[in-house]
Amino acid sequence: MACDHRPMASSTHPGSGAESSEEVRRFLASELRFATMATIRADGSPLQAVVWFVLDEETLVVNGAESRAWVRNARRDPRVSIAVEDGGQWVSIEGRAEIGDDQPAAQADAAEGARLYHADQPEVAETLIRDRFETQRRISLRLRLANGRLLESGG
Repeated sequence: MACDHRPMASSTHPGSGAESSEEVRRFLASELRFATMATIRADGSPLQAVVWFVLDEETLVVNGAESRAWVRNARRDPRVSIAVEDGGQWVSIEGRAEIGDDQPAAQADAAEGARLYHADQPEVAETLIRDRFETQRRISLRLRLANGRLLESGG
């Protein structure tokens, strides 16, 4: 059975303007969700990872330990694809990621993610930050929301 995936009626193509970017932002900010991110391995095959994300102005930010395979992949080849779904609707963002390894900024991004995804258990967030994240070298990957599209399934 074929499934018709199409941009929502008011969506535009990636990078085509503020309206598309705002629509993507609204969807991403409307509810806490996980993202699936794809990077490219050295042999050219894809690697997918489920990740937390936070929004920072006009970018989607993913933070991870430098030892993660997706981090190594993105450093070598910054082309990434991210999907965030909610039933029959999802956002797709593709492009070249900016990789930031300034440790105070990366640690702040990691802490923001922990506090967002563990908002109902602040003690868990603070323990993650103190006992795990602060002991690791972290990176933040940024993708522009202007490279995103809001899509829906046609059934």
